[in-house]
Amino acid sequence: MAGITASDFTGLAEDYSSYRPGYSDSVLDALLGLVGKPTAAIDFVDVGAGTGIWTRMVAKRAVASAIAVEPNDDMRSFGERDSRDLPITWRAGSGEATGLADGCCNLLTMASSFHWTNFDSATREFHRLLRPRGLFVALWNPRLIEVNPLLVDIEAELTRLKGGDIKRVSSGRSGITETLTERLSASPYFEDVVYLEGRHVMRQSPEHYLGVWRSVNDLQAQLGTERFARFLDYVSDKVATLPYVEATYLTRAWAARRA
Repeated sequence: MAGITASDFTGLAEDYSSYRPGYSDSVLDALLGLVGKPTAAIDFVDVGAGTGIWTRMVAKRAVASAIAVEPNDDMRSFGERDSRDLPITWRAGSGEATGLADGCCNLLTMASSFHWTNFDSATREFHRLLRPRGLFVALWNPRLIEVNPLLVDIEAELTRLKGGDIKRVSSGRSGITETLTERLSASPYFEDVVYLEGRHVMRQSPEHYLGVWRSVNDLQAQLGTERFARFLDYVSDKVATLPYVEATYLTRAWAARRA
């Protein structure tokens, strides 16, 4: 954990693979419908795929093909392991340089990762990869802490330990998401921007809930090793005697048509 940077997931892949939640099935249904083709005819690329949580959700819908692109070796190795029973091809690459062929897909997504890219370079790359009228989707899956007083209390401890507000780069409710509709609409590469969201509730064991926190890299980078360990101790004490922690997730998706 020492020296971790906000955009580096090395060493976190096992917790990410084991504990990060999936996305809303209802949002996935809607996005597949927006592509405008039968699901079995969709060639799908997931960029910044991490350990493949979203990639596998889409691949299980029996799309024509699925390619996962992930720059981090650690994350990609766990993704390959977790996807071994599915027809997913894994590649090293980034949002700005995927290494894939022109016009290789009609659905391209970035799940909880688009905020790490250079917007202009990545959207130009995605325009190159998508076929005419193909769909680019950026989505995130933040927790709605305000619906559970326990989660509000835990979030307040973060602020106390930091000595001020935590900058949640990848929260999905701040940063790039605040202006994403406008930026995609203004892009020369995309048009017809649609926003979707859907809630889903998960009951997580105390160990599972702690595992989700251990996988959050930008938080560890801001707090540092010592304060992050103190935070995990605080959370552990709070949830140790509970049968489960109820967490509500909000899948937020921006879909844009290739211009």
